[in-house]
Amino acid sequence: MMTRWMAGAALAALPVMVAAQPAVQPIESAVRLADWQLRRMSDQTHINRATGESGNARAWEQAVFWVGMTALADAGAPDRIRQAIMDHGRRNEWTPGRKVYFADDHAITQSYLWAAANGAGRAALAPTRATFDQVVDKPAVTTLAFVVPPTGYSNAECLTRWCWCDALFMSPPALVELSRQTGERKYRDFAMREFWATTDFLYDPVEKLYYRDSRFFDRRDDRQRKQFWSRGNGWVFASIPRILPLLPKGSADRIRLERLFADMASRLATLQKADGYWAPSLLAAEGSPPETSGTAFFTYGIAWGINTGRLSADRYGPVARRGWDALRRAIRPDGRLGWVQQVSDRPEQVNPDDTQYYGVGAYLLAATQMQQLQARR
Repeated sequence: MMTRWMAGAALAALPVMVAAQPAVQPIESAVRLADWQLRRMSDQTHINRATGESGNARAWEQAVFWVGMTALADAGAPDRIRQAIMDHGRRNEWTPGRKVYFADDHAITQSYLWAAANGAGRAALAPTRATFDQVVDKPAVTTLAFVVPPTGYSNAECLTRWCWCDALFMSPPALVELSRQTGERKYRDFAMREFWATTDFLYDPVEKLYYRDSRFFDRRDDRQRKQFWSRGNGWVFASIPRILPLLPKGSADRIRLERLFADMASRLATLQKADGYWAPSLLAAEGSPPETSGTAFFTYGIAWGINTGRLSADRYGPVARRGWDALRRAIRPDGRLGWVQQVSDRPEQVNPDDTQYYGVGAYLLAATQMQQLQARR
């Protein structure tokens, strides 16, 4: 049963949340936030609910920040952004996370692949390729049913495949990019085969949204509504701009992914709240707090869809702009991005000063596309 939202914190913080922000360009805003976060990469005291992985420079929490940094560098940010990506990869010796088959440990490779294509060379590519050779050549054999054993969540057998929707952001974009850089189709073919296996299992064709994993198929709130987690769907929606352009034009995978993107965008547009945010539980907007990680991923994807001609600017432009305005309002007086739901696998309460690396990464992605969108006007 979904926990009721406690809206008091949101209402109490409302005067700060809606205070006018300086009129700065999206990229300028993103660079400021990136600089704020870079100064705190080795200090997790700003994270209200740090996990055992928060300080791990190869784990997904930080990795998503570096994915956002690559987009920011591509969008014309100062050279120190590019240099920070290169320095981080070298400190990590270009190695993925320690679990070979675990998608979350693949997320950091997206920044390595970017580095390989932007001056770091083959050294940045080799460990990633070795990991994915094992994943592709000796694929895990298990169902996608998410069953937590007595030994705990992290030992769920299906985690060796993509049995949770977040995984579609973490691993497939890297595999498809590796095919682009090496010319070997096997990585892309594997990625899309598994992407569709996960989609066939977790996507609800009625709601046009993804369940986080199979444990949520039968879960309902006190109004008997299905539970679709905002950030979980954000992971999927934000993965599509990172995959689709790399697929062959006219291919079955590309056509199907374009259709999925359009369907999700159409549904998400109907679920945006009047204040520009999406609720942590997408179908349960009443009394919900602001939440910036899901909102940033949706804003990124929708703006990208407009910029690439896949979505109507007349219909979706206001959605993207409302989302971006909401994100800007969430920058706290100390410079952090607030209202980021902490690490979880479902909708939960969010507080004004809650921040996280992955929320910042999502903001950077959104900023790059909003910059392009504003230039179209």
